[in-house]
Amino acid sequence: MSDTRHSIINVIISRRMLVAFVMGFSCGLPLLLTLSVLQAWMKDEGVDLTIIGMMALVGLPYTLKFLWAPFLDRFTLTFLGRRRGWMLVAQIALTVSIASLGQSDPVQNPWLLAFAAFLVTFFSASQDIVVDAYRREDLSDEELGLGSSLYINGYRLGMLLASGGGLIMADYMDFSMVYLILAGCMLPGLMTTLLTPEPETPAGTPRTMREAVIDPLVEYFSRKGALWILAFILLYKVGDTMASAMTTPFYLDIGFSKSEIGAVVKLFGFWATIAGGLAGGIMMLRLGINRSLWVFGFLQAASTAGFALLANVGYSIPLLSSVIAFENLSSGMGTAAYAAFMASITNKKFTATQYALLTSLMGIPRVLASAPTGFLAKNVGWEAFFISCALIAIPGMLLLLKFAPWNSEPVVEAEAI
Repeated sequence: MSDTRHSIINVIISRRMLVAFVMGFSCGLPLLLTLSVLQAWMKDEGVDLTIIGMMALVGLPYTLKFLWAPFLDRFTLTFLGRRRGWMLVAQIALTVSIASLGQSDPVQNPWLLAFAAFLVTFFSASQDIVVDAYRREDLSDEELGLGSSLYINGYRLGMLLASGGGLIMADYMDFSMVYLILAGCMLPGLMTTLLTPEPETPAGTPRTMREAVIDPLVEYFSRKGALWILAFILLYKVGDTMASAMTTPFYLDIGFSKSEIGAVVKLFGFWATIAGGLAGGIMMLRLGINRSLWVFGFLQAASTAGFALLANVGYSIPLLSSVIAFENLSSGMGTAAYAAFMASITNKKFTATQYALLTSLMGIPRVLASAPTGFLAKNVGWEAFFISCALIAIPGMLLLLKFAPWNSEPVVEAEAI
């Protein structure tokens, strides 16, 4: 037992875990700079709400990143290696783009602003592609759980700095200076890219664009249960996603003030999610990815049902705090296991392409499943709505029986027919 504990501690404090955390921070930092921070800036400048709403389209690279991921799998730059070379290019371009966005004028030239914001999302999505591939190739299968949770926590910290920190700074200085400071916050990621070693390049990497585009699909769909795994990726967090889409209207509807929601749900909830992700990563070192998917999936469903209890009881700060703590802890655990699982099923020969495809697929339920939630809540009531969201988790859990039974070994890239 003592040897196991020391082994876990050594993994936690390893260089690879620090890299995963810092890279997560670098990937999370740009996300809200083209969303909430940019919206606040445009609103301050009196830009029409229609134009502000249309700016959401600059985020398309995040959902279409699989289109150029094969290019990053196929070609290796002449410096720093297959992954670090592209990481450095993306990070330098991203730093310059963020600074340039801050020098744009939302009133005089909104189209130039939109172009600068598009460059930020394009290079940010490109950084995501290569960092995801690097993390998969740098970490062993046993380390993927904790590494993924640290990456996610770093990502959330980057988002918090950009959104919360950016908006607070904007009360004391121009937005152009805010963007310049946040561009400088990309420096830890740049330094980490330069200092961390390049992972070993696996044999059989693509030599042509055809191999980079076609072979990842052929390799994946040749595996046993490939379609069941895709169905699982679509369904595993769908109940959690649907419930989250309507929580703010729910809190207001049962009598909580905006200040109470901000203090309990946003601030307290943020740290509960961070704790859940870290706890989930550590637990995965002991449980493995497969068992973690079972345990954390059950906890996710149970925490969603907690909102039904809150709907039944009504206004209660202690109960709200308890529900938020449980929900965010379990959601953090589930997300860590979910990300580790997707990384574990990618083939290292084309990690960038396969992981980009899986994460793009992961985003589909966030849009499609969330769309009818308002209609459902309005017609069945809050208590029945949240019970339904909890029950919707069952199909995703049952799919685990097909490819990740409780006592099986983790699904790995070599598991093919």
